Amino acid sequence: MRIFILFASLLFSLNAAAQKSGIITQTITVNGNCEECKKRIENAADIKGVKICNWNPDTKVATITYNSDAISLEKIEQAIARAGYDAGNIKGDDKAYSKLPTCCKYRNGKCEEKGK
Repeated sequence: MRIFILFASLLFSLNAAAQKSGIITQTITVNGNCEECKKRIENAADIKGVKICNWNPDTKVATITYNSDAISLEKIEQAIARAGYDAGNIKGDDKAYSKLPTCCKYRNGKCEEKGK
């Protein structure tokens, strides 16, 4: 009987620890145009605490899996904004935006280079 209680307690504590895990997945809107933007956005989000960022150029949505114990979604948005992209409610840095390739200048609403 003691072994059963010990085993049950162990399972309960492991389950409780798993539920407290800070790994979550959220989506945010990130403005951009193309595959070049995708690379820049995903690289900008490649910071400590972020497990993966996948940005879809068609939907303009980034799906981000991160450790909420290590970083906040707002900090991730700020990192993307520093690369020149509007992320969530944070406007992209104007200086970084001005350095983006013509195709990636999303504020005019379209890619300006042919074939992209």
